[in-house]
Amino acid sequence: MEITLRNAVKTDIPDILELIKELALYERAPLEVTITTEDLEKDGFGENPIFHVIMAYADGLVAGMAFYFFSYSTWKGKCLYLEDIIVKEHLRGNKIGKILFEAVIDIAKATRAKRMHWQVLDWNEPAINFYGKYNALLDNTWVNGKFTEEQLQKL
Repeated sequence: MEITLRNAVKTDIPDILELIKELALYERAPLEVTITTEDLEKDGFGENPIFHVIMAYADGLVAGMAFYFFSYSTWKGKCLYLEDIIVKEHLRGNKIGKILFEAVIDIAKATRAKRMHWQVLDWNEPAINFYGKYNALLDNTWVNGKFTEEQLQKL
């Protein structure tokens, strides 16, 4: 199997959305996906993209993606946040996730990011074990906070 990577372009948006939905199904939250192709186009492929995507192909067919953006730490400076690595279920176990993860690591290094961070669900043992192979720091001391869109509108 030949694995190739490239930066996503606007015509990849339907595949990106399909992969997002596949991940949501895996994470037991398929109804949580409300993003549209229009949102993805506006936010990722406009004049000032706020996210980036690396597409992975196996023998020329879409196999997965890495979805990331840059954030900023008041203590450290520029950071890279890996939102998701998604590999199509039938292709998992073929090192595609590893290739994508290492591509993002390379971007973090090339952009001189002070930190690369991500989240993993506490029940996702395959992902936890995967990150463990890299000696990643999996820190459970921080409590995640968030507001939903509805909550924000009420504030």
